[in-house]
Amino acid sequence: MTMRTRTLGTAGPRVSALGLGCMGMSALYGDADRAESIATVHAALEAGVTLLDTGDFYAMGHNEMLIGEALRTAPAARREQALTSVKFGALRDPEGNWSGYDGRPAAVKNFAAYSLQRLGVDHIDVYRIARLDPEVPIEDTVGAIAELIEKGYVRHVGLSEVGAETIRRAAATAPVADLQIEYSLISRGIEQEILSTTRELGIGITAYGVLSRGLISGHFSRDRQLAATDFRAHSPRFQGENLRHNLSLVEALRKIAEQKGVTVAQIAIAWVLARGEDIVPLVGARTRERLTEALGALDVVLDEGDLAAIEQAVPADAAAGERYPEAQMAHLDSER
Repeated sequence: MTMRTRTLGTAGPRVSALGLGCMGMSALYGDADRAESIATVHAALEAGVTLLDTGDFYAMGHNEMLIGEALRTAPAARREQALTSVKFGALRDPEGNWSGYDGRPAAVKNFAAYSLQRLGVDHIDVYRIARLDPEVPIEDTVGAIAELIEKGYVRHVGLSEVGAETIRRAAATAPVADLQIEYSLISRGIEQEILSTTRELGIGITAYGVLSRGLISGHFSRDRQLAATDFRAHSPRFQGENLRHNLSLVEALRKIAEQKGVTVAQIAIAWVLARGEDIVPLVGARTRERLTEALGALDVVLDEGDLAAIEQAVPADAAAGERYPEAQMAHLDSER
């Protein structure tokens, strides 16, 4: 396996062809082992992965501190190659409940100060509000990030889960390197308008949810028991008949994967890689075993026949259920 690189848009840095999404190492997808999580980050860096993605609200700072420890204990050469992508703005209470988003300029700078401390770095490479704050113009939020860039605390402006109009407004305020948004075989909404907009403006895509939270990994079963704190216990796509239907799509995909001698996860990641050089899939591996499997996608070559077969097995809009519960969908500017 040779790690390729891609550019996060015309305004962004070169990064590894796959990034590591670290959220699951701290929250929302069941228990995780801290030592194994750190070992997985180290293994990713050793394999040539450069982009580490987190959010300051992932387990209320736990994830940033975990990444900070992983960077601090990594070999110097690997530590120096790491690029941090940080989401901010999500508000939570002591019980872990969500209570909106804050994109005010003073709050942006406050969030950044805490993230720099927890990560143990002197700058954040890509900084982005997790969801649009409906009370604050995106120009104000992006303008605050631009001020942090001027002072050396941030390198690049990012966006997350916003629609085409918001992307244009943000890009008119300051150069935007990257949009982070869900994109997978069963989450293809960006193909309608958002992807053409980012390409027109020279903005890269970091695609999260490429395995749809494990749903299309080939490892999820209908009888799996989920803790109440697991996001999937409340996600529409993992419920009842929706789950049955969605897993039938996985089985159709498995047949194609087996014909190529690869795993379901590898072919699903390879499909996202094949969508364009401007797209960097984030893999949410929490263990070295899953990381190794995900990295194997880099060696999967999909020809036109493969892509046609995949489209037939899992057509666009084939998934049953929304990406998020209804209350969370209301916060997605990208869905408006």
